[in-house]
Amino acid sequence: MWDLLLRGGRVVDPASGLDAVADVAVRGGRIAEVRTHGRRTGGGPASAADDAAAEVVDAGGRLVTPGLVDMHTHVWHGATYWGLDPDPVAWRTGVTTWVDAGSAGAYSMDGLRRFAADPARVRVHALINVSALGLVAETGEHHALDNLDLDAAAAVAARHGDFVRGVKARIDARTVGRHGLEPLHRAAALARRLERPLMVHVGYGPPTIADIAPVLAEGDILTHCASGCPSDLVAGGRLTDAARRALDAGAVFDLGHGSGALAFDVLETEVAEGVRPTASSDLHARSVHGPAFDLPTVLAKLTAAGVGLSEAVAAATVRPARALGLDAGTLAPGAAADIAVFDLEEGRFPVVDVHGTARESPVRLTNTATYVGGRLLPPCAAGPPAPWVPLSPAQSGAEDERVRRTRSAVRRLERPEDFDEPFPRDGA
Repeated sequence: MWDLLLRGGRVVDPASGLDAVADVAVRGGRIAEVRTHGRRTGGGPASAADDAAAEVVDAGGRLVTPGLVDMHTHVWHGATYWGLDPDPVAWRTGVTTWVDAGSAGAYSMDGLRRFAADPARVRVHALINVSALGLVAETGEHHALDNLDLDAAAAVAARHGDFVRGVKARIDARTVGRHGLEPLHRAAALARRLERPLMVHVGYGPPTIADIAPVLAEGDILTHCASGCPSDLVAGGRLTDAARRALDAGAVFDLGHGSGALAFDVLETEVAEGVRPTASSDLHARSVHGPAFDLPTVLAKLTAAGVGLSEAVAAATVRPARALGLDAGTLAPGAAADIAVFDLEEGRFPVVDVHGTARESPVRLTNTATYVGGRLLPPCAAGPPAPWVPLSPAQSGAEDERVRRTRSAVRRLERPEDFDEPFPRDGA
């Protein structure tokens, strides 16, 4: 008997090469079987469709994917400038694996794990910041090189084992200050020491992409790859030589949408040049209010730039999972039963980049269910924005409306016929 059976959805699992109407069966928190017409994967009874299940969910007409993997987020909430609680976002977006990208360095990795990652209902991993300060402030963590202690960072990362999946360094003019490339070189040295990928945030230079590219090794990650800030990512409708060198060296180009790092003209140029970025949200206390909002919104923007739906799903499942060596991003039998279910609408849906440039996406994804280890995530309301988060009047209005809708969702039933037993004889 299955614990859960999702029946009749369009199952898109790029890791398995599957895009078909299928049933997905779960037992013991793992994928037990995926069955399409004429095709079966996994063991167990002859037919997932015919076998009994404790819970059967009709997924007909819906899109079923592996739980999404967001490889650039900030979830060290209550302790850093950028942090947000993942649970109020995860249950309504299908993101089951969150990677915190450098919120914690050596001084605070224990706290990130104990107070943010472990209590979360979702799976959380981390990239350790080369600066022991992490992202406690908006910027400036590299201004004092004494805080970039590689021995301390390596010791902390080793203590946390597979929880730490790589190294993060923000390399832009504001963050490095007068130290130029030295923070980048230290971050790369730490990544090589840990034998983990290095994720490099790029923004307004210097340093420029031409400075950064020679330091990147195969498997390192260039995040904010479609930002309009670096002057030498694209030029004249082509990738620059520096960006091409990084790509040819095997660097992973990652969107990292955030509040200021997705420009449609840059993304469209990269897609036309053959770049297939991983799709990450850089979701944090500011970008969750837009224009990023969440990872399904980022996927819609990726399709607006010309990427097909199956490829967009791959960019948020198997590809980030492989980039960071995560056990996630697939519905293959034996994998953790992390599953996302969406209403998939086709049409022409407006989306905007961080500069207000509009495009039309051919799809809109609305999450209807998110499962972690086969268990449905329950609804969870977000707290108010932190006092330092700047919101436009429209964003403030949307936040006020969210609070009103949350309050109004609580209904009182007052008619006797609304209850099975209107007047119970005994109290609880």
